[in-house]
Parts: sequence; C-alpha cells; structure tokens
Amino acid sequence: MHRFSLALAALSLSIPAGFAQQSSSSLVAPELLSGGSAVPAAMGAVSAPPSVSRSGAFSGVAVGAKVGLLGVGVEVATPLSYHLNLRAGGNFFSYSDTLTSDGITYDAALRFRSAEASVDWFPLAGGFHISPGALLYNGNRITGGANVPAGSTFTLNSTTYTSSATNPVTGNGTVTMNKAAPKVTVGWGNLLPRSGRHFSFPVELGFAYIGDPKVAVNLAGTACYTDAGTQYCSNVATNSMIESNLAAQVQKLNKDAEDARFFPIISMGFAYRF
Repeated sequence: MHRFSLALAALSLSIPAGFAQQSSSSLVAPELLSGGSAVPAAMGAVSAPPSVSRSGAFSGVAVGAKVGLLGVGVEVATPLSYHLNLRAGGNFFSYSDTLTSDGITYDAALRFRSAEASVDWFPLAGGFHISPGALLYNGNRITGGANVPAGSTFTLNSTTYTSSATNPVTGNGTVTMNKAAPKVTVGWGNLLPRSGRHFSFPVELGFAYIGDPKVAVNLAGTACYTDAGTQYCSNVATNSMIESNLAAQVQKLNKDAEDARFFPIISMGFAYRF
C-alpha cells in the first residue's frame, strides 16, 4: 500500500510537468525550436504586391494599331523615364471619289502617307498625356483628272465657257501639303502601362500645322465663249484670257484651302506591351 501511494504521487507530479512541457512547446514557433527566426516566416506569409514599373530608358517596348483622320496607323513606343515615352509610327489611307466644282468634274484620289514621332509626357503618371511631336514625312495629297463633257459649261473666275464638242476640255488637279509639320496632341492611355499591364487602348486629339495646302489645276482642250455677241473658241492652254481666269480661279481655291492649315488629328486604337 505504501508503494502504491508513492507511485501514484510520482505519476501525479509527472503528468503536469509533461503537459506543461507540451503546452509550452506548442506555443513556440517551429522556427524558434529549430534555432531559426520567426521574422522571415511572418514576412513570407504575405505575398509581395505587384511592383510598379519604374523602368529606365529603352527598357521595354510596345506596339499598337490605330485608326484616325491620318488613316490607318501602326506605332511603337519605348520608355525614356517614368514620366516620358518615345513613340513613332506611320499612317496610310487611300480613297477615290468624283466631285464637281464650277462645272469641272474631278476624279479625285485621296492618298495619305505619313510618318510621325512624339514624346509622350505623363504629368500624373497615369493615362493622361501631352505629346509634342512632328510629322517627319507628310506625303498626304489629293490628285484628280479633270474633264468637262462636250457641250457642257464651266466657270473660271466668274466667266462662263463651253467645252468644245470636237475637243472637250480635260486636265488635272492636285492638292499638296508641306512635307514635314509640327504637331501636338493630348490623349488618354499609355502604350507602356506603368502598372505592368500588357494591353492599352489609347485615344489622341490634337492637330498638325501643315501650312497652307497648295492647289494646282492644269487644263487642256478647246473652250468657247461669247464676247460682244460673237462666239470664239480657243485652246485653253494658249489663250491668255482663259489662262488669266484659270489663275484667278486657282488663287480662290488656295484661299479656301487655308482653313486646312491646322490639320485635325483624332485617333483611337489598341497596343500590346511586351
């Protein structure tokens, strides 16, 4: 009986000690028990947020496609700094139509070809940007064949002529622009999103100063007119009066074209950052 009491007392002392050891062990991080540090484990438990790119110059590239008043375009961009991108591209568009002005019918062909470069400044490091730049090559022009059907009338400088039945009036006309032009746009969307996203949908609004478009019209054939009750027919390319009236007519057309010296730029598109 005495031995049983001693064994029971020893058991009662060993159970709390073992429980205390187990409980204290469960409260200590495994890293401390193994000699490690609990700080790295706590840090590793939280995933780091995606980093905002603050890449240096030429550290990335994006390509895009767009459509606008300059035509269908492609462009490429690369960062210069966190707030600046360098962007360059080209545009093209062709369209044909028939129009009549002062009795002369023109089979007009619109041919747009241009190359451009801009520096995009993002003052708020968001999508809004201001972009000074230039049309490095401005090959935009309008050409057209001119004709006046036989027996039809047309007007040059308020003087009416009739196209000859045997040698109708024909010719050609062109509208050309300066080969280079400064431009400035504002827009929304960054081809190289600083958030790390791959896709963007830029929009641009602005203008290019192309100077005064130059209109030229050349005519050939025979035109008839009445002077003091008498009808005369003459080659339009050699008759000084007809040539003078044609020059005055072209001058009016050039005056009207001055309104297009500030060529509007509107475009929208999408881009992918590699």
